[in-house]
Order: sequence, then C-alpha cells, then structure tokens
Amino acid sequence: MKKVRLGIIGIGNMGTGHAKNIIAGKCPEIQLTAVADINPDRLQWAKENLPDTIKRFDDALQMLDSGLLDAALVAVPHYDHPKYAMACFDRGLHVMVEKPAGVYTKQVREMNEASEKSNVVFGMMFNQRTSGIYRKMRDLVQKGGYGQIKRTNWIITDWYRSQYYYDSGSWRATWAGEGGGVLLNQCPHNLDLWQWICGMPVKVSAHMYFGKWHDIEVEDDVTAFVEYENGATGTFVTTTADAPGTNRFEITMEGAKLVAEDGKLYLWELETNEREFCKISKDSFAKPKTTFREVEPYEDGGWHVGVLNAFAGAILHGTPLIAGGEEGINGLTLSNAMHLSQWLDKPIALPLDEDLFYEELQKRVASSKQKTGRSVFSDTGDSY
Repeated sequence: MKKVRLGIIGIGNMGTGHAKNIIAGKCPEIQLTAVADINPDRLQWAKENLPDTIKRFDDALQMLDSGLLDAALVAVPHYDHPKYAMACFDRGLHVMVEKPAGVYTKQVREMNEASEKSNVVFGMMFNQRTSGIYRKMRDLVQKGGYGQIKRTNWIITDWYRSQYYYDSGSWRATWAGEGGGVLLNQCPHNLDLWQWICGMPVKVSAHMYFGKWHDIEVEDDVTAFVEYENGATGTFVTTTADAPGTNRFEITMEGAKLVAEDGKLYLWELETNEREFCKISKDSFAKPKTTFREVEPYEDGGWHVGVLNAFAGAILHGTPLIAGGEEGINGLTLSNAMHLSQWLDKPIALPLDEDLFYEELQKRVASSKQKTGRSVFSDTGDSY
C-alpha cells in the first residue's frame, strides 16, 4: 500500500474541511476515494466541489462495504461516533474518529473493547495535541522537575455562540440529538488536554446551567471543581455566552507556575521548592524567590492535517498516532462526571458509575424536544 484510501462519513463542516485538506495535497499519503452522507445537499456539494473520481454514497455502510477504502474518518453527530467506528472494526478498516469519542462512556468503553479485538489503527482527532504550546506545557509538567501539581485552573470562555448558531440544525443543543452542550461540542479538546497534561482527577463537582443564555436544552455555562489523588485541586470554567471570552490555562506546581494565554506560554521558576520553603523559612511574610520568563513553545504539529498525516503514517509505517482512539474516553469521563454531579447535586468519585450516568442521560433524552431547523446526518460542528 503506497497511499491510504480514505472514505469520510459525514461531510458537514468538519468532514468538508478534512476533504478539502486532502484534495489540496496536504496529506500526501492519503487518497480520498469516497464520501457518505444522508443529506442530499451535502452530496450535491460533494458532486460540485470534489473530483469525479471520489464516489458518493447516501449510506455509510454501503461505502464501508464498497471495497474502495482502507480507512474511514467518522465526522457525524456525536451519538453515532462509536457506531461507525465499530462498523469499521468489523470490516477490518482503519478508523479516525472526530471528537468527542461519543456521548456516554458506557458506549465508548464498548467501542474501545471492540478496538482491542480488531487489528486496525484507531485514532482520535485531538488536533490540539499538535499545539506547540500544549506539548511544551506537558513536557514541563511531566519532565521539568518541578515537583507535584498543586493546582490547575482553566478558564475557557472564548466559545461565544449566538442563538442563530444553535438554531442552525435540529440536532444541535438537544439531549436527543447532541447529548450535551458546551462540554460536549466546544470543550472536548480542552478536557482532553487538561487530563493529558495534568492527569485524571479522582473526584468531580460541578455547577452548570442549562439554557441560561440561549434557548437550548443543554448546558451553556459550567464551573467545575476537581480533586486529584495527591491532594491537588483544579477548576474548569466555560460558557458560550461571554464576549469577550478568556482562554487562560494555569498550572501551579511545587517548584513553578505555568500559564498559557493569548498564544504565549509563561513560566515562573522557584529557587526553592515551595513545600520545602514553607517548612524552613523563618520569615512570616517571605515568599520563595522566582524567575520569570516567556517559554519558547515547540513548533506546531499541523493541527488537523498533522493528525491525519500521523494516522496515515501509523497505517503505512507503524509510526505513532497523535492520539489513540482509546484515549477519547478520558475527557468524556470528565464531561460525564460534571453532568452527573449537577444532575445528582453531589460530588462524583471516579471511576464513574457509567450505568447511572446512562440512566440519568436517558431521562433527559426522553423529554428532549425536536427543534425546527435543518435535520442533518453530517457533523456540522465547529472547525477548530
């Protein structure tokens, strides 16, 4: 195999972006051979904008059975991500899944277990793991010799969305169609990076508001508090209603503080580990001396294109993925735990009670109301 023959399931915003990148030659080891969507408008777009050699299907399973593919990219609404990933496993097709991994971890765990029984490459589209800033942060936290994490804070409120955005599709911002709001649509990358850099907490508490700022069923305002095994704590604040918003990720360790904000990475290094200084200082108001500098980040790794190129490399050459598909469950666990904490009005210990979350989610799905608007199969989610 010289090139990976790829089919895209769902050619909404995300699927379209991936198709354009591939036909523009940005993924030299990938050949786009087919696309599938049940929305006739999107198939018409494909007919008018993609080469004639790329076959069009109104049934994704027919495309998977066509013999035209070595791999598929799943870019449909959230509930169907595991369904189509497992369909690929069954057919021996490699698969890349758009974020999030799914809506509830019980289903995603089933997907992960199925992947272990298959002999295919399974990747997750966590393109922000290619960011030079976040990769540098991770190395400084995990390899920098700054001791244990004491506190993490991420204020990620620059996700402003108007009511028009939410009205653009009948599946959007409903429990039945999307399965969640800002946590499931805008924040999967942030939740993934948070745990990728800092590790998973052991307890999650959350306060969230459903349709506080928009006419929607799901959450558009969230403040969460987490506790880590070593006693560290963290907060995560997000909304789609702040203008202007903020994106500030701060990690305080025993020997340093890191802040990522406005495309910059800043580091304060302590001359003495704070835990040691606290014990030996003879001055009631003294603080450890610090040295401040802006850190040069790593070079960015290509974002969506970088993830796809790594996917092709894993298939053709056995080189590493940016993110294994099985890793998608981690950030989703945080999202599910935040929802469950709000629904039950209590802290949630991890590992999550996946059956309980599913039961509570189904209560919301049962009362979910169909919206007017375009009913689509393809993922019309945000391109970021």
